[in-house]
Amino acid sequence: MNQDFIKELGYKALDSRLKRISDRMSHDVRKFYKEMNIEVEPNWYLVFMLLQKNIEMSIVDIAEPLGYSHPSVVAIIKKMVDKNYLNIRKDNTDKRKQMVSLTEKAVDMLPQLEQIWDSCEKAILQVLSDDLGILNYLDRIDSGLKDESFHHRFKKEYLKQI
Repeated sequence: MNQDFIKELGYKALDSRLKRISDRMSHDVRKFYKEMNIEVEPNWYLVFMLLQKNIEMSIVDIAEPLGYSHPSVVAIIKKMVDKNYLNIRKDNTDKRKQMVSLTEKAVDMLPQLEQIWDSCEKAILQVLSDDLGILNYLDRIDSGLKDESFHHRFKKEYLKQI
């Protein structure tokens, strides 16, 4: 019996389908990093890219454009510091604020990482057959969930039933 239950459920399992796709891609990128002897996690590339562009940022300023929670960014940054990819220092004016920047090791690795990211981008375009229409759908979902949380939406629907 060779069936795909998540696919069979269609939109009802959208979150599971997106998670499965994300997990497959992350697993394969992680596998490639390991083959290349690079101690980097797939989800770190966004932090690398932000800090490459902005040189130094606070944790809050990293979390905001990514739409990630502060605790999840703190966890990513801690792992990157442990691998010597990031420096952290206290802000000169606000000692509670931590400023994050790339280490020399990270800067030295950027050309190789950029080649890998470029290859990932090309592979994604192959999978999408150069049709980026999916991004419009994801934008609509993202925007809709910013306007009204999924929690509020499904709770409202549930309460209609009882």
